[in-house]
Amino acid sequence: MLKVNDIRSRFADKLVNKDFIIDKSGVKLLEIIGASFIVDQPSIFREPNMDYVSREIKWYNSQSLNVNDIPGNTPKIWQQVADKDGFINSNYGWCIFNEDNGNQYENTLTELLSNPNSRRAIMIYNRPSMHEDYNKNGMSDFMCTNAVQYLIRNNELNAIVQMRSNDSVFGFLNDYQWQLYVLNLLTNNINSQKSAEEKIGIGNIYWNAGSLHVYERHFDLVQEYIDNSELEDYNYEW
Repeated sequence: MLKVNDIRSRFADKLVNKDFIIDKSGVKLLEIIGASFIVDQPSIFREPNMDYVSREIKWYNSQSLNVNDIPGNTPKIWQQVADKDGFINSNYGWCIFNEDNGNQYENTLTELLSNPNSRRAIMIYNRPSMHEDYNKNGMSDFMCTNAVQYLIRNNELNAIVQMRSNDSVFGFLNDYQWQLYVLNLLTNNINSQKSAEEKIGIGNIYWNAGSLHVYERHFDLVQEYIDNSELEDYNYEW
């Protein structure tokens, strides 16, 4: 299966060949459709800002649907997608912990404790009403994460992340850190109710994105990778 460096190489190939698409705002994108890979590194391009990651996870855990509650300064991107009062849809903690969204985390934990081999342990983030909810009261926030499935195999808990849309620079950085946090939390919660012999480890995070992309403003990061790498011919098959 592909890994992070394979994804970098695929984007590099697209930049070299000027394989662009144009998004709704008229800017160029490099896009991989149906990307699927194991996350073996915490970033594709650019290192994560762990201070911001920590603040965002605190906000997610608060389950607040208002970006003004993000500890510290609210990032510009959150301000841009929120409505005039600061409300959004995509607080991922609300999505999985809140009763109003179906207790996704608790249901997944219960399922894995009762049936460790289950294929039903799924946390569903998106919802059918998102087609109307995404622009309610002037916001522009159509949930990027569709769902995450959890499978215990070979005594390890694996996460299969299903993204609708994923920016390879800022989006992936923060989304991965959240998914890693949830995977660790779920593993610990399962182990707290197991004997020493039954405890499980942390497996892989498998990343699936309908559209994995790099915006034109970040093409320089792809070019930097090209300039510092020996690219190999690769037959990209998903």
